[in-house]
Amino acid sequence: MSDTLDPRTPGLSRRSLLQGGAGMAGILATGAAPFVHAQEKMVLRYLGTAVNQDKAIAEKFKADTGIEIQYVAVTTDDVTKRAVTAPNSFDLIDTEFFSLKKIVPTGNLKGIDVKRVKNADKITSLFTKGEVAGKAVGDQGTAPKKVIFLEGEKSKVFAKAPTQWMTLIPTTYNADTLGIRPDLIKRPIESWAELLNPEFKGKAAILNIPSIGIMDAAMVVEAKGIHKYKDKGNMSKAEIDLTIKTLIEAKKAGQFRALWKDFNESVNLMASGEVVIQSMWSPAVTAVRSKGIDCVFQPLKEGYRAWASGFGLPATLSGKKLDAAYEFINWFLDGWAGAYLNRQGYYSAVLETAKAKMEPYEWAYWMEGKPATQDIKSPQGVVIAKAGSVRDGGSYEQRMGGIACWNAVMDENEYMVRKWNEFVAA
Repeated sequence: MSDTLDPRTPGLSRRSLLQGGAGMAGILATGAAPFVHAQEKMVLRYLGTAVNQDKAIAEKFKADTGIEIQYVAVTTDDVTKRAVTAPNSFDLIDTEFFSLKKIVPTGNLKGIDVKRVKNADKITSLFTKGEVAGKAVGDQGTAPKKVIFLEGEKSKVFAKAPTQWMTLIPTTYNADTLGIRPDLIKRPIESWAELLNPEFKGKAAILNIPSIGIMDAAMVVEAKGIHKYKDKGNMSKAEIDLTIKTLIEAKKAGQFRALWKDFNESVNLMASGEVVIQSMWSPAVTAVRSKGIDCVFQPLKEGYRAWASGFGLPATLSGKKLDAAYEFINWFLDGWAGAYLNRQGYYSAVLETAKAKMEPYEWAYWMEGKPATQDIKSPQGVVIAKAGSVRDGGSYEQRMGGIACWNAVMDENEYMVRKWNEFVAA
């Protein structure tokens, strides 16, 4: 089985859980604060995309603390726009790490004080150091370690080394690769280069979201030995031209059955057998498997393209609202939300506390890459992996330790989108 729930689909949200929360830090120690908050009917307005807003996390947080999460759902682009133009309209923001390059220079985000975050020192080193199990992972694109620390609480500049002030607390993150139909391909697939292999002419597909699709294309270009990028997440105009030229040539040769945008479209293309190899999100692979069809979220020798989201605080937040936001942060890192996220196929920011809230067989399957000793269920109780199955890509260390690049917004983003549209129209 691969991971569940995807972010860009109704009902299946890949980053669907980001909203968990804060907690119990020093305040819970007194036992009084949650009651006080409840009496005051404290409400935190949580700005993010609808797919990242999970009712179960909000309900659990309210049950534990008395603080209500009020979700404010907008599009991904509008999350950034609101952060830049209307920082008074929310109390918590849920955004992708790559958006910070647009938001932080405005001064509209407040540095999160790690001294007020109980488990700050346990946040995975993937974010704070760019390492997994002591080994550096690929940092092309907007690797979180580049943007997770600020020079000061009110700084508009990212710090080059860890400080007391964080931009975002990581919520959901994962690593993407190609999905394949092994029953139809009938041989091992080990490289991104296979996406443009003429053997799969008319049976390949690529994701038609420019900022993500071009990263997948760059993985293919490098794998084929056509070009070595300095940074796939921040191409020069010449590199964009080369990448798009490669795609257009493949398209004109009939390589692509489809350029998909919709999650369900990717599922249907794969389930029908019209496509045997494509850009894919792991929850879509799960959806294909749920139909009884063999489908694999294929680890590749060149590595994964990773993404990450997190939540932050507006610079205007103060007083009891700020205290409540820190309560949310501490609750979120305390384990329940992390375990909930892990059961969805994401990864949580603090692995240690999440592990304590999971059954040993669940942890072994999701995080250690071991065969499931019993059926694996989603938080809603749906069986998503049968006993004996192994998670695609293996353990946390294998998967997240195999990152090649991160989702990003390029300096030449407008030019890239224009060129991508030429590919779509070709």
